[in-house]
Amino acid sequence: MEDMKLIGKIESCGVIPVIAIESPSLALPLADALIQGGLPAAEITFRTQAAGGVIKKLKEERPQLLLGAGTILSIDNLLQAKEYGAKFGVAPGLNPEIVRKAQEIGFPFFPGVMTPSEIEKGLSMCIRLMKYFPSEASGGLKMLKAISGPFAHLGVKFIPTGGINMDNLGAYLEHKSVLAVGGTWIASKDMISAQKWEVIKTNAQEAKERVSMIRGGSSVTSQ
Repeated sequence: MEDMKLIGKIESCGVIPVIAIESPSLALPLADALIQGGLPAAEITFRTQAAGGVIKKLKEERPQLLLGAGTILSIDNLLQAKEYGAKFGVAPGLNPEIVRKAQEIGFPFFPGVMTPSEIEKGLSMCIRLMKYFPSEASGGLKMLKAISGPFAHLGVKFIPTGGINMDNLGAYLEHKSVLAVGGTWIASKDMISAQKWEVIKTNAQEAKERVSMIRGGSSVTSQ
């Protein structure tokens, strides 16, 4: 069973910025830009060597951030994510070994799915929240509506990620199967490297305003 308090925070946020960051020294100004923009959440991906250090730093110095770990492709990634203080983990696919280990250590983990068979595999492992990836490349919202329909009565929810931006954000958030979306557009790797904190803050504000318009102005509570 998923942690319902955590699920509520993710839903309240509506958008989870997906972050690839090269240096822990950039972690705090990034977090501050997101927090000031009204979107205190980040999925720090293991696409860079700095990921573990960034997660640890943010957990210690910005505890109000809803902190996740992404691109968990190994047991080592999973254990690091929990040890360093991430509240949840995400992966692009569904690796049963990683799912089982996450459940064993009590770490909320949302694997990626793209087909009905993968959704059924997740359900067989007691997972009700899954990442839908890559969303736009695999048919976008139209495809998600089609494959989620047969499972709606079971309470399955998704975090679509991949190709989502301000142009299609609203349509995704309006669909009942979508808990939240993930996206790199708010704080891309290039923006972070160039230290474009005001741009990131503005992107976060715009995303949160769109979420509030659609979902009635809810906000993430402090942990």
